Amino acid sequence: MPRPRLNEARTKIVATVGPACDSVSKLAELIEEGVDVFRINSAHGTIEQHAEKLANIREASALTGFPVGVLLDLAGPKIRLGQLVSEPMFCPLGEYLTFVRGTVSTRPMEVTSSYPRLIDELKIGDRVMLADGTVALEVENVTVDNAVCRIVASGEIRSRQGINLPGVKLSVSAMLRTDIENAIWAAQNEIDFISLSFVRTPEDVRSLKDLLNSYECSALVIAKIEKPEALDNLERIVMEADGVMVARGDLGVEIDVAETPVAQKRIIATCKQFMKPVIVATQMLESMHHSSRPTRAEASDVANAVLDGADACMLSGETAIGEYPRQSVEMMNRIMRKTEERALPAATASQGVIDPANRMTHAVARAGMEVAEAIGSKLIAIATHSGGTAWVKSNTRSLIPTVAVSDHLASVRRMNLFWGIEPMFCEHIEDTQHLIEHVTRWAKDQIEEDGTLVMPGDTIVVVSGSDVIANANNVISVHTIG
Repeated sequence: MPRPRLNEARTKIVATVGPACDSVSKLAELIEEGVDVFRINSAHGTIEQHAEKLANIREASALTGFPVGVLLDLAGPKIRLGQLVSEPMFCPLGEYLTFVRGTVSTRPMEVTSSYPRLIDELKIGDRVMLADGTVALEVENVTVDNAVCRIVASGEIRSRQGINLPGVKLSVSAMLRTDIENAIWAAQNEIDFISLSFVRTPEDVRSLKDLLNSYECSALVIAKIEKPEALDNLERIVMEADGVMVARGDLGVEIDVAETPVAQKRIIATCKQFMKPVIVATQMLESMHHSSRPTRAEASDVANAVLDGADACMLSGETAIGEYPRQSVEMMNRIMRKTEERALPAATASQGVIDPANRMTHAVARAGMEVAEAIGSKLIAIATHSGGTAWVKSNTRSLIPTVAVSDHLASVRRMNLFWGIEPMFCEHIEDTQHLIEHVTRWAKDQIEEDGTLVMPGDTIVVVSGSDVIANANNVISVHTIG
């Protein structure tokens, strides 16, 4: 059965595009298995390569008939090692590793970095983490040309691996030149979501929004929380952003790894408070890089993200470079569905902060959910142009299946990130009756497959936003299936 389908997870799936899945046929497979948004990681590849991925995604979307969303992930000021003398280089415990200026090291136990001012900004006592935190250093001496570090946790390092500096205040800009170029390309190519890495302040988010506004781009800006400074400014960042990503890879290196689970819960709770979508990312099904099944701990990790209230979970290397991209998506969908069916309450309506300008939309969307709950409706149908009414319904966390119909394709793609919302494109919605007929035909197709969605005599609650149907001004109506 083509998507949207109401027998799939309400929590959305974001999948990273890479060599393991970047063909049109593979992308179409992943869409059919449940991918709602594809992520293009701008840290790998050129704009030309990003454009090729985007073209393949759009073709796969047309092939499946499902308007999948696209997220461009800006690399941000990620500091990386330069070219090493030997590959890999082992760092023995208690020995010394020296950062020198330049881009290429010439002697063993000397390294360079992609950040020219690194030596200037390091201080004695600072911690330096390499290879995703497996190798740890402590700065013991800093001169004009080098910084000598003692190795306090041993391991192997390789060229171009990331450098994390927990607690070190850097003056690097939130967006590098390549990030600006990628953001402009995204704005010119109707990308739906743009995420900003290593956000530290709400001003970082505002700078990206201002850039996109100058190109009349309506993409949603997703702030990635992966720095201690971001946790210090969490509420202000969440208020400024259109959505948030819990980027646990770098966050788990920048802060004590033991604090990461609590930080994740805090970030999700803050996003719920301010009614912003939140994505949980990194190592969710990590073992499925090379295994067709996840570990029990990974299955629990996905389930706990759902229980915490995440709107979406993200697959990174599992789909980009893993051996089992399709199985990874299918498994994440299964875990989410079982968790939602057996562990989520019937409704956990959010008591978030409501924008005064949107009080009517909030009131009508919540009222529609309450009517549907009260009369036992099998389906809620929402007509929306911008997706705003659907987002309010998403925040009610009602388990009643919900389809959101829009005449604006970009809004349909953005709604792919909204929890519990199945988006549907309809080129022209004439009136409420036309909407009901459109949704009923779709619902009957669902019946033919498994007979479990709606039957004659069941009710559908229809919420019509004032920005879609003329003279509808936020109408709630109840329709009985004939």
